[in-house]
Amino acid sequence: MKKNYKELLNDITTFVFDVDGVFTDGSILVTTKGEMLRRMNVKDGYALKTALQKGYNVCIITGGTNAGVKERLRGLGVTDIYLGAHHKQDPLEEYLDIYNIDRKNVVYMGDDLPDIPPMRLVGLAAAPQNAVAEVKAISDYVSHKNGGEGCVRDIIEQVLKVRGDWNDNFSAKND
Repeated sequence: MKKNYKELLNDITTFVFDVDGVFTDGSILVTTKGEMLRRMNVKDGYALKTALQKGYNVCIITGGTNAGVKERLRGLGVTDIYLGAHHKQDPLEEYLDIYNIDRKNVVYMGDDLPDIPPMRLVGLAAAPQNAVAEVKAISDYVSHKNGGEGCVRDIIEQVLKVRGDWNDNFSAKND
């Protein structure tokens, strides 16, 4: 019998994310000079940085090659970034081998067909609400948030809360 995704959260030590459609809404704005611009959610960035500070592993695997995206993620502390990855299971397997990470301890969040092979390799497959139907069908968890609108924070926050690592020092308390 397949476990409920909430039962899998406690095993997660590693987050792997696609970029376009996960960190972004999947839209690309093209300037008159041909520059491609993407929009990312700062709340996703905060959660990502928090996970890294708490000692979680984070890896980005994307088919895109945008240097600005790489700079943004590096600025948040991500060091393992695979750009131009069209067969995403290969860099995923390489990353897991390098750091000796057990697949059952990994959540992979993707939104489109190239994400399906690596999603099938990990302990918890997750998707944004606006992922394609095929990805949602194989996901253990589909966020209530769309790509670029907090789905990254959603899955990170759930894992960190279950494991007692979410920083809630800022939450309002009624005494």
